[in-house]
Amino acid sequence: MEEIKTIEVAVLTSSDRCSKGESEDVSGKLVSEMVKTIGGHTAAYDVVPDEIPAIKEKLLHYCDTLKVNVVITTGGTGFSLRDVTPEATARVIEKNIPGLPELMRAKGLKKTKKAALSRGICGIRGNTIIINLPGSPKAVKESLEAVLDLIPHSLEMLGGGRH
Repeated sequence: MEEIKTIEVAVLTSSDRCSKGESEDVSGKLVSEMVKTIGGHTAAYDVVPDEIPAIKEKLLHYCDTLKVNVVITTGGTGFSLRDVTPEATARVIEKNIPGLPELMRAKGLKKTKKAALSRGICGIRGNTIIINLPGSPKAVKESLEAVLDLIPHSLEMLGGGRH
C-alpha cells in the first residue's frame, strides 16, 4: 500500500459566466482553500463552459495524464439544460461512489430541502476520485465539509488499504 503524503487535487469549475470572465469563480477558489485542511494541494485549476466535451476533456486530462488523487468539480449539477457536469462525469468514471453524494445531500437536507435537487455524482477513474459539488459557494462549503474528512481514507482504500 502506497502512503499518500500530499493529496494532489484538480479543481474544475463548470460555468458559462465564469468561463467568459463575466463572474469571478468564488466556488473553485473555496475548494482549493478547503482541501488544504486534509493536506490537499491544488495541482490544477480550470474554468470551463457548461458543455460535456469541455468538462469530459478536463476530467480525462486530470485522471489519465496528471494522475491527480482527487478531482473536485463545482457547478453544473442543477436542472437547467446547461447543467451537465454529472453527465460528463458519468462518461469518464469506471466505478460509482453513491455514498458520498448521498452524504452530501443528507447533510444539506438538514439546512434546506433544496439540497435534494443537487444531481452531483461521485466516482473513480483509475486511481482518481471525482466529486461533483454544486455551484454556489454556500452549497460548496456545506457539501465539501460533509465528505472532506473521508477523502484521505478513501484514497488509502483505493491504493489497496484496509476498509
